[in-house]
Amino acid sequence: MRDPYAVLGVAKSASDKEIKSAFRKLAKRYHPDANSNDPAAAARFNEANQAYEIVGDKDKRAQFDRGEIDAEGKPKFQGFAGGDPFGGGGPFAGQRSRSGGFDYRSSTKAEDFDADSIFSSLFEGAFGGGGAKRSTASGGFSGARRGASKGADITADLTIDLDDIVRNEKVEVAFASGKKLAIRLPLGVEDGQTIRLRGQGQPAPAGGEPGDAMITIRLAPHPRFKVEGRDLRLSVSVPLRTAVLGGRVEVETLDGRVALNVPAWTNSGKTFRFKGKGLTTKTGGRGDLFVKAEIVLPEGDIALEALMRERAAEPAGR
Repeated sequence: MRDPYAVLGVAKSASDKEIKSAFRKLAKRYHPDANSNDPAAAARFNEANQAYEIVGDKDKRAQFDRGEIDAEGKPKFQGFAGGDPFGGGGPFAGQRSRSGGFDYRSSTKAEDFDADSIFSSLFEGAFGGGGAKRSTASGGFSGARRGASKGADITADLTIDLDDIVRNEKVEVAFASGKKLAIRLPLGVEDGQTIRLRGQGQPAPAGGEPGDAMITIRLAPHPRFKVEGRDLRLSVSVPLRTAVLGGRVEVETLDGRVALNVPAWTNSGKTFRFKGKGLTTKTGGRGDLFVKAEIVLPEGDIALEALMRERAAEPAGR
């Protein structure tokens, strides 16, 4: 894979916030659901995910910057200090035969010739494993190969309601494989955001690290509320009598009903603000709810009609 900084289009000195922002833009731009007719988009989307997995993780980013891992997160072979690795001070000291080649010891049994054991012996010496630990799962060449393998990621779209965002309860997501997970939505979750659940993907074929579960959030349209960032907007009907004389009108919010105090002589279009009745923010707070008054005339009100006719017949300026 290419350099993860280049993939995300950020400098090596970019802040965590800049890296996260760049990843979100690419994920939204190249998401397969929005580019069903573009096969290259899926590759760009996966490339951006892999890049963010490296530089979006504090520890992995530091390892990559120090040259300890490559762009795919695999350990790099660093070489050996002191020159000849097979010399007296090298990690493979004692592995060279008198004639200058390797001495694997002769054997007449086919089962004794195990290439994996040979490389285990060499790599245990190189990376600090002792002879007594050759058969452990983490030692030798076999351990290095298993550590580099990872299971496949699984993906799913999850459609949520505005109520799910503020309820702070777990929601269930189903994957194509039939697997189901109950997750709690992060604070400030947004439409199009992708949530990574590490280790919840497919298991690795050789018992290595399992893949991740990638969940893309889709926000379902609401019949009453309009979303503006973390704020909500709502229109409410106000009877003419209440608009003229003042009074209370019930307003439906995501947290239940509240009373709106309408002052006398309220015009249609006047907007009222309810603090903390919007969507959750990333810092744990809530946005606001803005309620616009819409004056409703009483249908078939004969007395009101007579009054308006009387007013219309009055001389101008009276």
